[in-house]
Amino acid sequence: MQPQYQMGYDRAITVFSPDGRLYQVEYAREAVKRGTTAVGLKCSEGVVLIVDKRVTSRLLEPASIEKIFKIDAHIGVASSGLVGDARSLVDRARVEAQINRVSYNEPIDVETLAKKLCDHMQIYTQFGGARPYGTALLIAGISDGKGRLFETDPSGTLLEYRATGIGTGRPAVMQVFEEEYREDATFSEAIALGIKALHAATEGKLDVSAIEIGVVSIETGGFRKMERDEIQSYVDKFEESVPSE
Repeated sequence: MQPQYQMGYDRAITVFSPDGRLYQVEYAREAVKRGTTAVGLKCSEGVVLIVDKRVTSRLLEPASIEKIFKIDAHIGVASSGLVGDARSLVDRARVEAQINRVSYNEPIDVETLAKKLCDHMQIYTQFGGARPYGTALLIAGISDGKGRLFETDPSGTLLEYRATGIGTGRPAVMQVFEEEYREDATFSEAIALGIKALHAATEGKLDVSAIEIGVVSIETGGFRKMERDEIQSYVDKFEESVPSE
């Protein structure tokens, strides 16, 4: 139950509370916090995105849950929060990437795309008649031969990270990264650390069918999603390294 003085300030997106808060934006952030965990890491070979898809029923086809999306040849995105909102932003990002190619005959810069998306998300915190996006994105790509990793949130805030996580398991993920992340790691080492972080976030309930991995390579300059057999091999290696209780 909200205190009496706060009531009413969460009814409209355009109204600040007396202590300077926009409650609808904060509620949108809560939607992200309740979403599945996604992690991103920069390494010496590129950028890695790993997502826990949280399969809630054995009747569900895991392949039908998509949390990592290809935006352009050199950019991929992982999402947490409301999947429908994420798909809308992904579609917008793909259009922006194609507009840049048609207009300038070159791939869009990762930071430019991230800022365009955040500018769009910010508009929905400033005008009535619409709600903020209830999703956060990890945007990974290659620009000028370097890996870039950006995190957006429903307010339109944009931050660049070496390694980060979004969703319900973010605190556990960040603790693992703070202790063990290395910038000079290879793809294999970065993926292993990402899986370890997801393992900590899911309290050891890691299902290979519910993991999705995408990588952007500096060498090839391209983004791709890993096949199930590749993911299985990485999960098997991780499980072998975990001491049995």
